[in-house]
Amino acid sequence: MDRVVLDGNGLGLTGLVRLADAVAGPVVPPEALERVRRAHESADRLAAQGRWYGRGTGVGAHRSVTVDPSDAAGHTLRLLRSHAGGAGPLLPARQTRALMAVRANQLLAAGSGIHPSFVTALTDALRLGAHPAVNEYGGVGTGDLTALAQTGLTLIGERPWLTASPDSELPAPVTLHPGDSLALLSSNALALGRAALVCHDLDVLLRATHAVAALSLAAVSGSPEAYAPEVHALRPYPGPARAAAEIRRLLAMPDRPVTTGRRIQDPYGFRAFPQVHGAALEAADALRRIIETEINCATENPVLAPDGNLYHHGGFFAAPLALALDGLDLALLQTAQLSAARLQALTRADLTGLPAFLTAGPESSSGTMILEYTANSALAELRSSATPASAGHTVLSHGLEEAASFAGQAAKQAERAAEAYAVVLACELVVAVRALRLGPVEPAVPAFTVAAAALPRDMEDRALTADVTAATALLPLLADV
Repeated sequence: MDRVVLDGNGLGLTGLVRLADAVAGPVVPPEALERVRRAHESADRLAAQGRWYGRGTGVGAHRSVTVDPSDAAGHTLRLLRSHAGGAGPLLPARQTRALMAVRANQLLAAGSGIHPSFVTALTDALRLGAHPAVNEYGGVGTGDLTALAQTGLTLIGERPWLTASPDSELPAPVTLHPGDSLALLSSNALALGRAALVCHDLDVLLRATHAVAALSLAAVSGSPEAYAPEVHALRPYPGPARAAAEIRRLLAMPDRPVTTGRRIQDPYGFRAFPQVHGAALEAADALRRIIETEINCATENPVLAPDGNLYHHGGFFAAPLALALDGLDLALLQTAQLSAARLQALTRADLTGLPAFLTAGPESSSGTMILEYTANSALAELRSSATPASAGHTVLSHGLEEAASFAGQAAKQAERAAEAYAVVLACELVVAVRALRLGPVEPAVPAFTVAAAALPRDMEDRALTADVTAATALLPLLADV
């Protein structure tokens, strides 16, 4: 198995996804674990000198309630038990493994003061294929308290590990030390893990969109002028320039494309594709930057800083993550709406010169008519998912915590958006390939060759569910064409 280094400062999104997908195992450099050990010793010294929120005091509205030193161990255990109140369905193993990888790497940034055995146990579990049972509901974007409490109870042996096989080796239980509970809980590891997975999955879909849109452009003999480098040099956003360059590459356009199509300019689905899709590319890049920042820094409250001091703060408030996820959902909606518009354009005889709805049977045949409905049904789901989760509000813990980012909810909405977007794009792909097959000459470009080899040639009226399913499976291949 390949290895991904966890050292608290160098984990990338790709490595995190590989750990979540169990195609790579973690490696922790000895010096990184030693840094955690030294931080734990510093935490013990600082805790003995003064009040430490969550260690020498209660939490939330109990922040001013002092913990008797003789009850330090009991208080630490009660924090885990009392916060393990998640509800709803259990999360998939992929998401829970992402949580574990994120939290292990964050703890290696050495700001929490946790005992290093927790890092070792988390990475051992990742290697052994074990993960805790974590429920869907509990976090509001100010720390994934319930998910991490359930993880903590699993690490100390109070809850069972979940494994792919009943005969799997399990990590050894960890001994809980004073202060370890809050040090583990103070993180948005679940929201970050889910965001990383959906960011990776959407990156694949956004790259596949170039191939699908290129095939649609070819099918309507669209104007290449909208993709000219000179156009995008005048308004120099990196996303639109990249989207236009990909279309030129996929269709082997000349450096200075000149209109050869039927129209002086095309509908927005074709003409504005670089601008709209480019914005989605930039939103995905922005989300990646935020995820890779968050998973490689200490955000625990309180936090041990490199200057040796302890600081109480609000760095756990996941506003940057929630806003980036909401922004990507909105950008995805924009490019999905263009995909649905291109699909509709492909069914119009006045734009393609082909039979309406790309029929191949009697004149009354419906052809691909129903895929407009399917795509717009998925588009409606995407539109619902694009309602900003970060616009939510809550007041918790007797009014002490009077806001929340709802980053976890934003990640969940992005998952729904990604699933719906794949359906919209797959519907367009089915229709684009059919239109190109009905045209005078099938294009000799790799994207068409790959798609045509996997999609049925039968154009008689029939159920198209299998075609859409096959097209969805094709999207990762088209992303790499």
